[in-house]
Amino acid sequence: MSRTEEEVLAAIERRRRRGHVKLMDEHITLSHGAGGKSSHTLVETLFLDELRNPLLEALGDSALLDPTGPAGPRLAFSTDGSVVKPLFFPGGDIGELAVNGTINDLAMAGARPLALAAAFILEEGLATGDLRRVVASMAAAAGRASVPVATGDTKVVERGKADGLYIATTGVGIVEHDLALGPDAVRPGDRVLVSGTIGDHGMAIMVARGELELETDLTSDTAPLHELTATLLAAAPGVRWLRDPTRGGVATVLNELAMGAQVAIVVDERALPIRPEVNGACEILGIDPLYVANEGKLVAVVAPEDADAALAALQAHPLGAHAAIVGEIGAEPPGMVMLETSFGGSRVVVHHENFFHKR
Repeated sequence: MSRTEEEVLAAIERRRRRGHVKLMDEHITLSHGAGGKSSHTLVETLFLDELRNPLLEALGDSALLDPTGPAGPRLAFSTDGSVVKPLFFPGGDIGELAVNGTINDLAMAGARPLALAAAFILEEGLATGDLRRVVASMAAAAGRASVPVATGDTKVVERGKADGLYIATTGVGIVEHDLALGPDAVRPGDRVLVSGTIGDHGMAIMVARGELELETDLTSDTAPLHELTATLLAAAPGVRWLRDPTRGGVATVLNELAMGAQVAIVVDERALPIRPEVNGACEILGIDPLYVANEGKLVAVVAPEDADAALAALQAHPLGAHAAIVGEIGAEPPGMVMLETSFGGSRVVVHHENFFHKR
């Protein structure tokens, strides 16, 4: 049995144990794209039901392919849609976001990105100067990451139909190790790490939209994570699972892991790296930073004996300078994420709907 087949069978069994869910909504709402329960219900009860096949069954950010058989190298294949308003924001723009987002989805599969494809949905009336600026930003981001945009497509829609510009990017990468990264590899006692401060991107977008009247220097954390991931995997062979906490933030990806692996996760609030300006803005709005989107951070689950080596490797890289061990995997209650608060109590980190969109 190939590695891909084993991963698929494990994913099927986990989903079978979770029971059947139904799509009750008659119309699509914003919550279906926000990364919460509605998003997962839509994916599992509509897209997976209609498109079901062994590659899709695992529902990962990237599909893993064995093009030369189980003894050969694996390919990672991923696609991503970028929709963000405004197109330009502190620390980046939609073009850089599109490139980095797909690179990061490949990186979370432990892959070295090889090439990207980009499809542009342009709105009639978009300034060509803005389009050139976005494409130049994509070129710069791809150049910095040494991952070329190898092919693409362009379509134009009527005025008022596309918020100016949407970008869909697809990437392919190669997996050059034998690690089996996924929920089925996670064990009680494993440690949870984040690679840096959380919530930077989501709050920067809110400032750019004018939703926060604050004099603050909030910028997006958008960055390509493939080199950071390679450094981590080389230093810590006990890495079990990787995700970039985009839509729904750290809270959402940890809830997905807890449900998928049927484990408990305990997070130490005091260990969470959060910039004071992000924390302050969240307090003003009554938002939990755990649910705010990130675009240049990863969450890793690592075997306890490799946790210190993993942390040191992350902190030695410029993109991981503020990395921290923030939690631990437990056995009970399965499917639950708990936060040990700075006041000495604890609360459940729920998997709820939110509107901090990935792109």
